[in-house]
Amino acid sequence: MAIPNYTYLKLKMLGPNSVITIGSTYKHAYDCDDECIEYAKALVEVETLIINLDRLGSEAPDSKRRARTFEPIEAIKLVLVNPTNSNDRALRISTTLNSK
Repeated sequence: MAIPNYTYLKLKMLGPNSVITIGSTYKHAYDCDDECIEYAKALVEVETLIINLDRLGSEAPDSKRRARTFEPIEAIKLVLVNPTNSNDRALRISTTLNSK
């Protein structure tokens, strides 16, 4: 059983002959604490990334779903490519566009 004492930065545990005391410096303790904080931040970022990927995966369109025909949202009108020939092809344009 080990007993940490954070005030004095000591760790005491029973050894084969007596109590073993392990000490450290404040700089080393600060470095370890800083490393733990960076590790915790990285874990939070990874968990957030996993949640976002799962959400995006559920929002992705189904690849097996068949697409329907395109239906325009606005009103459209047909304009003949060649007005002199009625058998010619026509274009679909929005009714909000002017005739020029």
